[in-house]
Amino acid sequence: MSTTTVRRLAALAAAILVTLASLAGVPARAAEASVLRIAIVAQIDTLNPFKTALLPSINVNRMQFESLVESGLQNEPVGGFADRWETSPDGRTWTFTVPDGRVWSDGQPATADDAAWTLNQIMTKPELATANGTLVANVASAVARDPRTLVITTKAPQATNPGIDIPIVPRHVWENRDAAHYLDDVTEPVVGSGPFVVTKLDKGQSLELAANPRFWRGAPRAAGLRWVWYKNMDAAVQGLRTGEIDLVSGLTNAQFDALSGVPGVTTSAGAGRRYIGLTANPGMASSANQPMGNGNPALRDPAVRRAVFLAIDNATIVERVLGCRAKPGVTQIPTVYPAYFGLPAGASPRTFDPDEAGRLMDAAGYRRGADGVRVDKASGRPLTLRLLGRNSSPDLARIGEYVRSWLERVGVRTTVQIVSDAKTDQDSAVGNYDLLLTGWAVGPDPDFQLSINQCSSRPNTDGSGRLSEVGFCDAEFDRLFAAQHAELDAAHRADLVKRAFGRLYDANVLDVLYYPDQLEAYRSDRWNDFQRQPTGTGPITGQNSYWGLYSATPRDAAGAEGTPGASAAPGAGPASDAVSGASIAGILVTVALAGGAIYLVRRRRSADERE
Repeated sequence: MSTTTVRRLAALAAAILVTLASLAGVPARAAEASVLRIAIVAQIDTLNPFKTALLPSINVNRMQFESLVESGLQNEPVGGFADRWETSPDGRTWTFTVPDGRVWSDGQPATADDAAWTLNQIMTKPELATANGTLVANVASAVARDPRTLVITTKAPQATNPGIDIPIVPRHVWENRDAAHYLDDVTEPVVGSGPFVVTKLDKGQSLELAANPRFWRGAPRAAGLRWVWYKNMDAAVQGLRTGEIDLVSGLTNAQFDALSGVPGVTTSAGAGRRYIGLTANPGMASSANQPMGNGNPALRDPAVRRAVFLAIDNATIVERVLGCRAKPGVTQIPTVYPAYFGLPAGASPRTFDPDEAGRLMDAAGYRRGADGVRVDKASGRPLTLRLLGRNSSPDLARIGEYVRSWLERVGVRTTVQIVSDAKTDQDSAVGNYDLLLTGWAVGPDPDFQLSINQCSSRPNTDGSGRLSEVGFCDAEFDRLFAAQHAELDAAHRADLVKRAFGRLYDANVLDVLYYPDQLEAYRSDRWNDFQRQPTGTGPITGQNSYWGLYSATPRDAAGAEGTPGASAAPGAGPASDAVSGASIAGILVTVALAGGAIYLVRRRRSADERE
């Protein structure tokens, strides 16, 4: 090669480097613009899917760890980590198929062995059973028959699909780490199978996820997700107004109304899958029947708990706090799941009746003193109850004041303690409360929500171990749970489910106040509408799967402004950004034609790297 040729190639190489450098800012700016920024005011406890209990953490993990079976656009079972499954006629053997070609975000094969390993960790290690231990309580074995076939054998017939709601993790990553504490803090990009994976967590500041280009449905159109912490919802609303963020969820009724009509902002009220309720501490005990916490002994009397609930006007809360953007509560199953909603046939719901509440308190021996306040028959002091709730939800503070005033009318003093999420979790886990404003997001199958009310679901005395919804323990409830769990006839199972929830309802340990609509708002000048679950009527965030955020599409993606709902349907995925990709590709081809030798060397090196 002549000196002249070398110089020409060197000059051409320098020109290419300058060109690429000048282009580097363009895709970087485009990528930043296509990161969906989401407000968060609650806590992330851990991103370890074996332990996640708080809804924000669970929602993040839905983005990066698929279950064997996902919830479809109408909350129906659809393929996830596995694409199909079948069960034996006796309901005891479930066979799942993991398709060939599925990979983790690091490119390693995703196989049935990953699923078997995940399930066996939960089944054999109590420290990894916190989040989903109840879901595998009936599993006798989980075996990978080959890389594509997982066989789950249950101890007794099982109606609910055992592949639902258990995030599958990559064995090749987790088995080399302390699985009980891995992802409590994120120090390296997470390896997952979902549409996004966490790349950075700075608790209290931001949480960043990048799009997973290897996601089997197709890479998301959004380059990533970024949760941004705000100290309260008012600050988050202001962030949406100024364009600091793109999406906020969990708005109060007043905030929702204030954002309606703001230029560039669209509000959305989706039918939610949550309930908000009031728990009365029945005298919590551990799984070993050891007393827990410092709950007021008066609430151990079911009549006193019933009196408390009869004194509360749920309809007023729905109207005055929520602006009727909620539905009145009954059991833990929201109205979005009609097959299991409501009390069993013949049962009568509680109604607001302060007079009856007073009569019950009198009959229980808690008489009014000269000042009108009831006297604790054990201590002789005024009967006072502590009401605990989270400060991350402004609605709870208002509800707390309503509850305080209503209980005062029937002679019960109440101190309202609206504290941090961490303090609420810490105290409620060990039974250090009298009344607790609580809430749960409920899935389409009732099995999990029922399971966390079994006697066996009560925690250890320090609050560790299994999850319990309200510290409930009742032998008849446990019998009904086992019966519905094994009932293969859908109609009969629905009846058993309602009877089980009815047993909990009659115990007066939980008063479901309402099922809130999911009040959200987003920057529609930057993002198209999102896929809802259920389609058309559901929320954007807080879904049973990843559809809402997976479908997020910047308005300038592919030069179009259409809604990406169809492309986010089960079995499909958003397309790549054709315009930006084609533009850059054209430039690179032009440069390559100017220097064929360098282009050929580069192409050969790329091929070697891919292989």
